[in-house]
Amino acid sequence: MSRPITLFTGQWADLPFEEVARLASEWGYDGLEVACWGDHLDVARAAEDDAYAQSRLDILEKNGLKVWAISNHLGGQAVCDDPIDIRHRGILPDRIWGDGEAEGVRRRAAEEMKNTARAAAKLGVDTVVGFTGSAIWKYVAMFPPVSQDVIDAGYQDFADRWNPILDVFDEVGVRFAHEVHPSEIAYDYWTTVRTLEAIGHREAFGLNWDPSHMVWQDIDPVSFLWDFKDRIYHVDCKDTKRQVGNGRNGRLGSHLAWADPRRGWDFVSTGHGDVPWEAAFRMLNTIGYDGPISIEWEDAGMDRLRGAAEAIEYIRTQLFDAPTASFDAAFSSDS
Repeated sequence: MSRPITLFTGQWADLPFEEVARLASEWGYDGLEVACWGDHLDVARAAEDDAYAQSRLDILEKNGLKVWAISNHLGGQAVCDDPIDIRHRGILPDRIWGDGEAEGVRRRAAEEMKNTARAAAKLGVDTVVGFTGSAIWKYVAMFPPVSQDVIDAGYQDFADRWNPILDVFDEVGVRFAHEVHPSEIAYDYWTTVRTLEAIGHREAFGLNWDPSHMVWQDIDPVSFLWDFKDRIYHVDCKDTKRQVGNGRNGRLGSHLAWADPRRGWDFVSTGHGDVPWEAAFRMLNTIGYDGPISIEWEDAGMDRLRGAAEAIEYIRTQLFDAPTASFDAAFSSDS
């Protein structure tokens, strides 16, 4: 089972797409998980302009790369979020932000996600990775108390806003892989269960498995793979290092900057953290996942030009095929 290794371009969007493709090729990546911001991919344009979509593919081909997934975390975040505020102004293009009126932003973000599905189809890609946003993440602390009716309404809001988007995904033959992540409608194990229930387990909606967000919440990422094995549509490799245990550093990060030593955890280069990678890749073999392994670079303590090259070398050591014959067959009398 040979899985391609790709580089997610979201943390590289300050560089031109051609430059990121050149670097990834030099480091030995098989392709890119293309972010829908910077100059990397304009989904509204790609959905309508065949020549523009082909230009993205031409850049990849020139550098010996392919694309198996595109990612629109920023547009997806605004579909359900409440409140819509200065944080969104900082990540959204003008065509989605408009005048900043919250419901208008959400409607335009929903249209952006529909166009993301159409753009993916134009590129020959069957998976879009991203966020959903959440109307109820603001209640995560649960104090002051909030009624169960409010939480239930949050899942209904998600279903009402995302089902029409997923209808377009179905129309063009593309799947959405939601990244289970704090601030989203599904951010841990049980919220993932509830999210899938909210949309009737429709096949257009699956999961992007990124273990880093699970480890710092004390969720076992390997068991998560097994329990949601029919919904693992994409894999992102990002590592987390927990720095708790001294009585001061907490799980929530304390509003401290990335790489501040007082934080309770940080993203680190793949292989330098607490993610059980070997067990994870064994489980990916077990559940039959054969899609791309995408490295997401997010380490404030290491230069990315070194880290992205180092990360692919580490992942190569972890990618091994499942046995071609069963253990029992190897020891059978007929062997």
